[in-house]
Amino acid sequence: MDLTLDGRHALVCGASEGIGQAAAHELALLGADVTVLARRAEVLERVADGLPRKDGQRHGWIAADVSQPEALQQKVMALVAAHPVQILVNNTGGPPGGPAHAAAVREYEDAFRNHLVANQLLLQATLPGMRAANWGRVVNVVSTSVREPIPNLGVSNTIRGAVAGWSKTLSRELAPFGITVNNVLPGFTDTGRIDRLVRARAESSGKPPAEIAEGMRQAVPAGRFARPQEVGGVIAFLCSPAAGYVNGVSLAVDGGRMQSI
Repeated sequence: MDLTLDGRHALVCGASEGIGQAAAHELALLGADVTVLARRAEVLERVADGLPRKDGQRHGWIAADVSQPEALQQKVMALVAAHPVQILVNNTGGPPGGPAHAAAVREYEDAFRNHLVANQLLLQATLPGMRAANWGRVVNVVSTSVREPIPNLGVSNTIRGAVAGWSKTLSRELAPFGITVNNVLPGFTDTGRIDRLVRARAESSGKPPAEIAEGMRQAVPAGRFARPQEVGGVIAFLCSPAAGYVNGVSLAVDGGRMQSI
């Protein structure tokens, strides 16, 4: 199986922790040069320095905020001018919880900008490098909510569905150029995001956080939360040559929690 990414350059967003950091690690193990992107420069520097590397591999970082699209675009354009990108991993923390009907319009606008608009800017900045290589990979880290909406995550459910539709459209448009576009749908994963969801559910229900977390684990046939590296490994596989004919899919990594086929 050809998993080698030697000579490829990956831009991994939301890589200061969790799934993004795990994906960056796995891509580096496969030989890719990796640039990690998130808001906290001091954390990103440590992440980049800690990535696996062989002779000739070079890793770097960009401190940028997806809620500031103009600055984000400028920084990524400067990166690709010096080092074209062939792999883009779009990964951004989810919107706050709450019912869809109670969310302010501003919450939807913020989520649209931080996810779909930022993804579009990053795609347009990196696409020339992919087309020049006649090879590219775009992986969007979304959520199982694109198939089964999650209670009390109204804004997130809505924007994740929009990203999934955008991704499927791109997969058909870009396939003739050797570029695949896929989504990974993480289930309950042991990250800061799950900690925040547990606390929010505990506060709204009055139950202890440990009880909430255990109930969530019991809803998963595997009986546990995913480890970030398990999701990162799936992302890395979709970026590899071996996955060259996988295009336009939304792949759940949820321990079997979803009941849909």
